[in-house]
Amino acid sequence: MKFGKELASQMVPEWQEAYMDYNKLKKLLKDLMIFRQRNGFSSSPGPADRTRSLKRRLTMYRAFSGLRGSLKKNDDEVILVSSVQQEGSENYYQTMFLRSSEDGGEYELVFFRRLDDEFNKVVKFYKTKVEEVKIKAEQLSKQMDALIALRITVDKPDMEQRVEEVKVVTSGGNSSPATVIASVNGVKQGRQHMDTIHEVEMSTESTSGDEHDKNKIVKAFRPASLEVLDHVKINVDPDTPVSTLRNFIMSSKSDLSFSKEELRKAEEKLRQAFVEFYQQLRLLKSYCFLNMLAFSKIMKKYDKITSRSASRSYLEMVDKSYLGSSDEVNKLIERLEATFIKHFANGNRRKGMKSLKPGHKKERHRTTFFLGLFTGCSIALVAAIIVSIHARNLLNHEGRGQYMDNVFPLYSLFLFIVLHMLMYGANTYLWRRYRVNYPFIFGFKPGTELGFREVFLLASGLSVLALAAVLSNLDMEMDPRTESFKPFTELVPLGLVIVVLLITFCPFNIIYRSSRFFLIRSAWHCICAPLYKVTLPDFFLADQLTSQVQAFRSLQFYICYYVWGDFKRRSNTCIQSDVYKILLIVVAIIPFWARAIQCLRRWFEEKDPAQGRNCLKYFSTIVALVMRTIYDLRRGTFWKIMAASTSGVTTIYSTYWDIVIDWGLLRRDARNPWLRDKLLISNKAVYYVAIVVNIILRLAWMQLVLDFHEAPFLHRRAMVAIVACLEILRRGIWNFFRLENEHFNNVGKYRAFKSVPLPFHYEDGKIM
Repeated sequence: MKFGKELASQMVPEWQEAYMDYNKLKKLLKDLMIFRQRNGFSSSPGPADRTRSLKRRLTMYRAFSGLRGSLKKNDDEVILVSSVQQEGSENYYQTMFLRSSEDGGEYELVFFRRLDDEFNKVVKFYKTKVEEVKIKAEQLSKQMDALIALRITVDKPDMEQRVEEVKVVTSGGNSSPATVIASVNGVKQGRQHMDTIHEVEMSTESTSGDEHDKNKIVKAFRPASLEVLDHVKINVDPDTPVSTLRNFIMSSKSDLSFSKEELRKAEEKLRQAFVEFYQQLRLLKSYCFLNMLAFSKIMKKYDKITSRSASRSYLEMVDKSYLGSSDEVNKLIERLEATFIKHFANGNRRKGMKSLKPGHKKERHRTTFFLGLFTGCSIALVAAIIVSIHARNLLNHEGRGQYMDNVFPLYSLFLFIVLHMLMYGANTYLWRRYRVNYPFIFGFKPGTELGFREVFLLASGLSVLALAAVLSNLDMEMDPRTESFKPFTELVPLGLVIVVLLITFCPFNIIYRSSRFFLIRSAWHCICAPLYKVTLPDFFLADQLTSQVQAFRSLQFYICYYVWGDFKRRSNTCIQSDVYKILLIVVAIIPFWARAIQCLRRWFEEKDPAQGRNCLKYFSTIVALVMRTIYDLRRGTFWKIMAASTSGVTTIYSTYWDIVIDWGLLRRDARNPWLRDKLLISNKAVYYVAIVVNIILRLAWMQLVLDFHEAPFLHRRAMVAIVACLEILRRGIWNFFRLENEHFNNVGKYRAFKSVPLPFHYEDGKIM
C-alpha cells in the first residue's frame, strides 16, 4: 500500500483537514519531476549553477531579517529553515530555498512554501490539542482527589483518625523512621482496598536513620485530603424517568451522602471518563507520529526527484519543533495508565490495559460464509414461492382475496423489517467506504458495532425464516394430507414473531447481544420520551420508526387477528369496527409524537429555536393524521379539504427540512452550486438525483393520510405494502446524507471524542 493511502486510512476522520496534505505536496513534486524530465536536467547541478546559487543565497540572506542562526559553510546547501516570530502571534517556521535562480527553481520554491504552510498548520493544531488535554488532565486529577477522599470516607471511616495519628507522629522532631513506617503501615492495614489512598512510595534502602531519609519518608506519605469533600457536589444520578421527574418537580440536592452506592456510581463515571481520555491521548499521539512520518516521506521523495540533500536539514527542524520535541502526551499516557491500573484495576496491569485498550473488531470468514449461504437460500425460497404460486394458479384462486386480507399483512411485517435492515447495511457499507465515523456518531462501544456484513447476515437470516414460513404455509394449506392441521398452519406467522422477539430479548451473549441491547435501550428511550436525555441514537431511531408506520399497523393486525378474530377459519370482523380504524391512526401517530416530544426536550435544554421548528414539523404530521381520522369518521367535503391541505403542508415542510436542514444542501453561496461546500461523493449528480427522489418518495407518504393506494391491477394490501417499501427506501437514502452532514459538522469542529459527564462538581470552580 502506498503511503498516501495508508495515511488516509489511519488518520482520524474528524481531523482530516488538520493532517498534512500529502497528496497535494506529492502533486507539486510530480509537476517538478515532469518539468525536469522535459528539460533534460542532470541528476546534479553543475559548478556554474552552484556558483550562481551561492551568490543568490547570500543576497537573500542579507535581505531577510527574520532568520535566526548563521549560514553553514557548505556549498551544497539547498535550504535554510528558521523559526520566525511575528508580533502578537506564535512562532512559525519558514524555509528559504537557496536555488531559486536555477531553471525550475520556481517549482521548488512553491513546494517549500506549501510545505511550510502544512507544517505550521500541523504544529498549531497539535499544540492546541495538547493544551486541551492538559486542561482535561487537570480536571481528571481533581476528580481523582474527590474520589479518593470519598473512598476513604465510605470504605473506612476510622481511617481519618489514623491519618491524623500519623500526622501527629510525623510532626514530632524525635520520631524515628521505624515509628513513622509503623504508623503508615497501620493506616495501610486499615484500608479495605489497595487503591483507597494516594500512592505511598517509601524507600527501604536507607537504614541509617539520618534526618534526610526521615524527611523523605514523611514527604512520600501523602494521604488524600478529606477537606476536598467540602468543596464538591456529586452528580451520579442516572438519566432515568424517575430522576427527570424529580428534578422537574423539585430542586434536587446533590450533596454527598457518603453512601457505597454513590461511591460505585462515581467510580463508574470516572472510569468511563478515563477510558475516553485515554483514547483521546492515543489518537493525538498517532496524529503526531503520522504527520512526522509524512514529512519524512515527502522530503525523501523530494531528494529523490531533485538529487539534492535537503531532507536532513528540514527533518532536523521537524525534530526540534514542538511536534517532534514535545513529550507531554507520552507523559500523560504513562500517568494515566499508572493511575488507572492502581485505582480502577487494583494494581492488575493486564486487566487495566485491557479496559483502556478496547479490542479491535475482527472480520470473521464465517460471517461471509453464512451471509452467502442465507442469501442463496433466500433466492431459492423466493423462486420456490413463485413456482408454487404459478403451478397452483393461486392468483386466480377463489381464496385469494381472503388470503390477502388476513395472511398477507402478517408476513408483510417481515418484509418491512428486512428491507429496512438491507438499507441500513448498504448505509454502513457506504459510510465505511467514504470514511464516515458512524460508530463514534452513534456512540457504539468500540469493537461492538455491526458492519455491513453482519447487518446483511441478520437480514438474510430473517428473510430465510420468513420465506420458509410463507412457503410452508402455502404447502400445508394446499396439501390435502395436512388440511386437518389448518389451525397450526395459521399459527406459523405468530410463531415466527415469537421467535424473533425471543432472539431480540435473549439475555445470553449470542447473536450480537451488545447491538441488540443498544437497540432495545434506544427504543425504550423513544417510548419514554421526554423522560430521558435525547441523544443522537435516540432521535435517529425515532426517525426510523416514523418510516415504519405500516409495520406498527401490522403488529396491531396481529392482535386483532389472533385475539379478536377467528384465525382458525381465516376471518375477522374487528377491522371493520370504528375503534380499529381510529387505532390505526393512533398507532401511526405514536412515532411522530415521540419524535416531537424529543424535539421539545432538546429545545428546552439546548435553547435552540431550530428544535422548536423541528417539533412543529412533526406536530403538523400529527395534525394531518388527525384530520384524516375525522374525515374517515364523518366524511364530507370540508373534512376532505382539511385533510388534503394539512397533508400537503406537512409534505412540503418535511421535504424542505430533509434537504435543507438534515442534509445541509441547497446552499445558495456554496462552493458546489446549490449543494454545500463539502461533499463526500465527487459526482455531484448523485446529490441532485437524491433531492429529486426524496421529493417524489415524500409524496408517497400521502397514502398514509389520503388512501392513495388503490390500483386495478393490484390488491389493496399489496399496494399499501409497496408504498410502505418506498417510504423505507426514502428513509435509507435520507440516512446516508443525514449522517454525512453530521460527519461534516464534527469535522468542522474537530469533534472526535465523546463528552463524558464527570461525577464531581467543584463549587468554587478552582483547580485544587
